[in-house]
Amino acid sequence: MEKVKARIIENERAKFLRHLAKAGCRVSHGREIIFEEVMLSHGHFTAEELAKECLQKKLKVSRPTVFRVLHDLLEAGIIRETAFGDKHRHFEHVYDEKPHHHAQCVRCHKFIEFPDRKEDEVYHPFLEKQGFKILGHEMHFYGICKECQQL
Repeated sequence: MEKVKARIIENERAKFLRHLAKAGCRVSHGREIIFEEVMLSHGHFTAEELAKECLQKKLKVSRPTVFRVLHDLLEAGIIRETAFGDKHRHFEHVYDEKPHHHAQCVRCHKFIEFPDRKEDEVYHPFLEKQGFKILGHEMHFYGICKECQQL
């Protein structure tokens, strides 16, 4: 299993390097560090959490570098942004996630992930015909979870 994960991460690294080359960006030490930290993360994370993790590990990257590299990773299709309706942007890997969406309880803020039902087959052709380059999509539902309804 570890060999499979290592191969997947190397594929993601190659994708990232291609994106940087196409964008005319160099492969800096900071970009390498952030790429590695993102690949080590699991689930949803924010730029602030990633910056804090780098600081705790005494990795030499600035907070602005974290934000810039996350933008690069987003454009390269390595991560996707998930908007949970709060002031912080959340991210998650693309490579180890099956297409899914989110529902969030407005009381306890718990998230429920649910599978994608191929909505892209309806919307992608329309948007692509408009010349829109799609990087991803998501759907969010907000409500009150079963536990909070019982309180």
